[in-house]
Amino acid sequence: MKLLVVGASYRTAPVATLEQLAVGPADLTRTLGRLIAQPYVAEAVLVSTCNRVEVYAAVSGFHGGLGDICAILAEQAGCQPAALAPHLYVHYDAAAVDHVFRVAAGLDSMVVGEAQILGQLRDAYHCAGSADSAGRLLHELMQQALRVGKRAHAETNIDRAGQSVVTAALDLAADMLDGDLAGRPAMVVGAGAMGSLGVATLSRMGAGPLTVTNRGAARAQRLAESYGADAVPMAELVDALADVDVVIAATAATDPVLTHDVVTRALARRDADRGPLVLLDLAVPRDVEPGVGELPGVEVIDIDRMAAVLADGPAAADAAEVARIVTGEVQAFLSWLRGADVAPTVAALRGRAEDVVSAELRRLGQRRPDLSDDQRAEVARTVHRVVQRLLHQPTVRVRQLAAEPGGDQYAALLRELFDLDVPQTSPVDTVPDVVTTDLDGRPSFDAADLPPTGGVR
Repeated sequence: MKLLVVGASYRTAPVATLEQLAVGPADLTRTLGRLIAQPYVAEAVLVSTCNRVEVYAAVSGFHGGLGDICAILAEQAGCQPAALAPHLYVHYDAAAVDHVFRVAAGLDSMVVGEAQILGQLRDAYHCAGSADSAGRLLHELMQQALRVGKRAHAETNIDRAGQSVVTAALDLAADMLDGDLAGRPAMVVGAGAMGSLGVATLSRMGAGPLTVTNRGAARAQRLAESYGADAVPMAELVDALADVDVVIAATAATDPVLTHDVVTRALARRDADRGPLVLLDLAVPRDVEPGVGELPGVEVIDIDRMAAVLADGPAAADAAEVARIVTGEVQAFLSWLRGADVAPTVAALRGRAEDVVSAELRRLGQRRPDLSDDQRAEVARTVHRVVQRLLHQPTVRVRQLAAEPGGDQYAALLRELFDLDVPQTSPVDTVPDVVTTDLDGRPSFDAADLPPTGGVR
């Protein structure tokens, strides 16, 4: 099996496309099941956040795996694979490991270095575990990716440059409100992970009074109590909007919550001399209906706007140090992979030796029926010891050599020399030139490069 990453992010797709691709928590297990039901996909982890939708997969062939995953993503987006292709990137084998580790370290985030992605990756991994869609390869990949992310934050100052998307968005909001949110009434719509982060960040910045609303009132109440905020029913959203200056919208709703009608009615009840109403839409699909930002007295900060503002990234030294850590970890993981690939060949060689020994002992028993049970047992132990000692050094050495670049040739040589029948777990098709080996976020293949899939399945 080989690793394949197929996805879209804020770098390659507009919010509208990410909205179409987004997989809600209620649909994750079903989508994972559809992925591993495809002919070429053996394992799958699905990451769906406000900034990215990515599939990490163990596949038995590049072209087949790409076609299978693209078909599922296109079905999710409600379009043909060829229409989705310009927004997708593909990373294969070593480049896939590099990409996943960079994501975990925060190097591929909108706000480089932000730590929230670690929690999102952990949630995606746990979901795949619960759905039984992650096997040995993806278990190892995800565990190592989470460790790499923790190491990046522990050993560098990337946190200094990598504030959360919420913090960065609120900094933009502060610039629109005389540079300070202290004492500004604010509201958070949604009580999930992003909503909780929003309340915590607003509280730390001194904004207040704070209000929380959510479709599930009990959850909103618990979150509000944790920060000394007020919880209001979603039915009172219009009145609550009229009394605040900043709103963080981060729900899991499939339709906009802050509609044109809701915001218009809130503005009608708002004091005429108040400053702008700043709406931070950090949800995918969007919580703020398109066109709301054109209303007088309303400013909307959404994912598209965040991407444009944060394009320059953090301090180069911090990011470069994290990139160095990632590079070393990628090489270590690839060495492990190469070592793991030779294991079936070593097992087959030892199995062949055991078969030869067993056959010869049976033949000895037939030729020398006069041998006692103790004599037979001693002969068997002696022969087994001789064979094990003969095989020990070569098998240890081939594992060492296999961990080095180009090490797969040693396993192939063993199979050829001893005529070993080892099931092939790696794809034999050639990886096309369109597969990206860099990580600049650009689409890595054209629609014409997609293999035939027989339409959306």
